[in-house]
Amino acid sequence: MSERIHATYWLETGDDPVHAAEVIAGEQSSGTFVALPTETPELKARSGARIERLEVLERVSAPSLPGLNGAARYSRCRLELSWPLDNLGPSLPNLMTTIAGNLFELRAVSGLRLIDLQLPPAFAAAYPGPAFGIGGTRELAGVARGPLIGTIIKPSVGLSPAETAQQVRELVAGGIDFIKDDELQADGPHCPFDERVRAVMQVVNAAAERTGKKAMVAFNLTGDLDQMRRRHDWLVQHGGTCVMVCLNSVGLVGLHELRRHAQLPIHAHRAGWGYLSRCPELGWDYAPWQKIWRLAGVDHLHVNGLRNKFSESDASVVAAARSVLAPLMPGVPMTAMPVFSSGQTGLQAADTYAVLGSADLIHTVGGGIFGHPKGVAAGVEALRESWSAAMAGVPLAEQSQRNAALRDALGFWR
Repeated sequence: MSERIHATYWLETGDDPVHAAEVIAGEQSSGTFVALPTETPELKARSGARIERLEVLERVSAPSLPGLNGAARYSRCRLELSWPLDNLGPSLPNLMTTIAGNLFELRAVSGLRLIDLQLPPAFAAAYPGPAFGIGGTRELAGVARGPLIGTIIKPSVGLSPAETAQQVRELVAGGIDFIKDDELQADGPHCPFDERVRAVMQVVNAAAERTGKKAMVAFNLTGDLDQMRRRHDWLVQHGGTCVMVCLNSVGLVGLHELRRHAQLPIHAHRAGWGYLSRCPELGWDYAPWQKIWRLAGVDHLHVNGLRNKFSESDASVVAAARSVLAPLMPGVPMTAMPVFSSGQTGLQAADTYAVLGSADLIHTVGGGIFGHPKGVAAGVEALRESWSAAMAGVPLAEQSQRNAALRDALGFWR
């Protein structure tokens, strides 16, 4: 029997739920809008999508999506479909078309969200997954325990290579573990990629020679395939230890090809995630989405942060981070490192540690470090002290009595 792909959806429909499920299953496999003699019972049994489960959860009086009025009642359901792997083979681009292609605009659908995805082992055999993951990242960054204390170059854009390097100089002097480009920082004429790498890595390498600690810097090399390969190689030549890419910009093929070429961890930014997820009745949950990118080879994945500056709830952030740390499938860990960001300070450290039950993460704090009244190094120290307190179960106020940098930080963090 062929291995099968299983996807679970939250479905809303003004149609009979069974008929709506059949329409979706047919559209995404062997069927079409009219019966055809070539779709024989044998072919349908072999290649058709199968309705594995359909559960009506509730009924409402109005549709979630516009343009679909007319029904008296709308059923909200949990729908699980499965497809034979033989329809597409272990191909991530074709998987995306199968599980998230022409479903969302079907007339029978007034709401649809992909909430779970279970893949057969053939995908793990076909795709490499993270090359470094948590262990490799810790080794390169020299952080054996606790989170990687990180930050983002600020302002996001506008600094020259020399000005960027000066920020990095202050950060590494403070003992930072991880620094990243903002996702908006690319290869513009005011701050060219090559010059930025050269200037920053001179600072990082010199500090590593003095102290034995080498900060990990994730340079944004998002671009076309040839550009990303060349930028990666330039970074390796200058002693870099991490690359960054915007997933929704380069796509699955771009990420997969970068993973095939890369000798460094891939820090994955999810810029654009909101258009896939913000409407509760349309799009993706994070758990199935991140599985696909982990298979393709990312080592770090952004999950937002607790009490963030965006619209995402804390519960959603925690669920996202847990999904990144969970095994991809039984016997296949492929775990990646969740990255907490967005309006973060040391005030979120204790809660983040408590709800996640792990410090296998990168905590990136921008303004909370750069805005410290005693300077950048003190900002790095304050964030590290916050995490020391969190992991020891010590209240932040008590820890601040032992550390001046943390004590000074609490005023402006709050």
